[in-house]
This record gives sequence, structure tokens and C-alpha cells, in this order.
Amino acid sequence: MKYIFPFLFSAVLFCSCNDEKKPVTQQQEIIKKYISDNHLNVTPTGTGLYYIIDEAGSGAQPKASSKVTVAYKGYFVDGKVFDESGPEGITFGLDEVIKGWTDGIPYFKKGGKGKLIIPADLGYGTEDYNGIPGNSVLIFDIKLIDVL
Repeated sequence: MKYIFPFLFSAVLFCSCNDEKKPVTQQQEIIKKYISDNHLNVTPTGTGLYYIIDEAGSGAQPKASSKVTVAYKGYFVDGKVFDESGPEGITFGLDEVIKGWTDGIPYFKKGGKGKLIIPADLGYGTEDYNGIPGNSVLIFDIKLIDVL
């Protein structure tokens, strides 16, 4: 009996880790297909986040702790929009938003435009959130209006 517990614990641990990695692998496959289907020239960050800079901008470049104003449109890989700001954008601290924005927006300079492709683990995770299904890949067209 004393040998069964470590075996069961190891089996549960192995299965749990395997299940956690499966959605990440599936999301990366979805992201790679989206990139390929749309002929996008992306830059990977190594965390699963991809970004595209369409216009470099010429102003200040934010840090992960900066307050910024961003105009954006958020949508899924099927093109369905789930959120959008007005052209004036919204102002927030980069430490108050999803990790994909905290990590991704600092690649842009004030006045810059581009796209962030964010896997769920850098977005809203595995749980449904405000109409966004769990494990969703999120895409954002962004314009960095200001760095405050």
C-alpha cells in the first residue's frame, strides 16, 4: 500500500501537467494557422505572444509599468469583434491589464500602430470572461496614442 500512493500521486501530477500544456499547444497551432492564412509577418516574443508593428511611431516607448492611451479593436481568429475603443482610445496603466498587453504594448512607440496576437495564458486564461470563452486566442489591432 505504501508504494501505491507515490505511484498515484505521480500519475495525477503527470496527467495534470499534460492537460495544462495541451491547450497551450493547441493555441500555438491556432495562432500559427492564423498567421499563415493571413500572410502575416510577425515577431514572436518567446512567451507565446506575437506582435506586428505596422507603423513604428516616433514618440516615447512605454515600460510595463507605464500609463498609456490606446485605441484598439479586439477580436477572435474568426474575425468576430469582442471589444473596441473609440478613436480617442482609453487610458490605463499597463500593470492593470492582461499580461499580453503588459508585455506587448511596450514594443510600440507613441504614435505606433500594429497588432498583438495573444494566447489565452497571456489573456483571460481558461475561464470564460465577459463573453470571451476560456482558452481563447485574442487579436488586437492597436494604436498607441500616448505614453503618460
